[in-house]
Amino acid sequence: MVRVSLTDVPVRVPVRGRRRRSTGRGQPPPIPWPPPDSRGTSAPPPRALVVLLGAAAAVVVLAGLRAVAWLAGPVFLALVVVITLDPVRTWLRGKGLPRWLTVAVLVATVYTALLAVFVVVVVSLAQLSAVLPRYATRIDALLRDGLTVLGVGPQQVRDLLTSVDAGKLAGLAASLLAGVGSLVTNLAFLLALLLFLGTESAWAGQRLGRIARDRPWISAALRRFATGTRTYLLVTTVFGGLVAALDTAALAVLGIPGSVLWGLLAFVTNYVPNVGFVIGVAPPAVLALLDGGWRPMVVVLVVYSLLNFVVQSLIQPRFVAGSVGLSTLVTVLALVFWTWLLGPLGAVLAVPATLLAKALLVDVDPRAGWADALLSAPGRE
Repeated sequence: MVRVSLTDVPVRVPVRGRRRRSTGRGQPPPIPWPPPDSRGTSAPPPRALVVLLGAAAAVVVLAGLRAVAWLAGPVFLALVVVITLDPVRTWLRGKGLPRWLTVAVLVATVYTALLAVFVVVVVSLAQLSAVLPRYATRIDALLRDGLTVLGVGPQQVRDLLTSVDAGKLAGLAASLLAGVGSLVTNLAFLLALLLFLGTESAWAGQRLGRIARDRPWISAALRRFATGTRTYLLVTTVFGGLVAALDTAALAVLGIPGSVLWGLLAFVTNYVPNVGFVIGVAPPAVLALLDGGWRPMVVVLVVYSLLNFVVQSLIQPRFVAGSVGLSTLVTVLALVFWTWLLGPLGAVLAVPATLLAKALLVDVDPRAGWADALLSAPGRE
């Protein structure tokens, strides 16, 4: 009789419906893992949900920025000034000046320019306040004639004046004084920011170099923002100074009071895209109407229109279009948006703020080429 034990019989272990031979070492073969099921992987969220979540996050961020507009506006203005003056700092460093001396020279230059502007504004306003009382009779006559044209009678005018509450006028005067105090506080805060940011700008190149080693596209976007902002502000400053000088000379020839103040206003409003001309021409036109009637006002409007059309519409865009590259519609919408978000300072910083937002949200993402095509001016390649 032949005895057969179980160890002499090869054992076949079924593996997931297939027959496999033993490894010969008394161990069952490993169980193979099934291929990954595509239904088990997490699918991307719906695009509509992504858009809604992004819009909700944007609303929260914008609400926070508007709440701290008193801080965000001056900080960004100081940053723009430091970026614009950075080539001067680099040039001074190339001449062998130490880092602390270059920063001190730049800060002193900016402080002197702001102090000069402040003195000009104060002196011009003082001169204007001494001249305005003599126009009181003229203002009453113009208001009476205008209301008569609109069909408002003298009795209705008297009723309107008697209905004015003196307490409300006092409250309005108090709010204006508070606004002046806030302006002085913001100016002092801006001067302090310029000092600290000017000191930190000495190491900006090193920090961008460190960013470039890890995220080169972010460094390239930030450098592009700095170059575009610097070119835009330099060109706008040069042409704004030219327009302001021409406007001041024209107003002085016409005998309009406060010509230096209105020229300075034209210089500042040159930074407001598209509608700055309207803001700059309104006060001297009204003053020309009070001083000489309709004819001087028309002359002021014509002179301002010609100067701004030739300089700001024909010459300036040829120099600034390559650095900004934003379409006209985008600049108009940016002006409205940043003014709403940051106040009057946002109107001046509309283009630089848009360039920064574009650098952080569009230029750093290779997949956002479609957004760059929508924001850019036609013909930009």
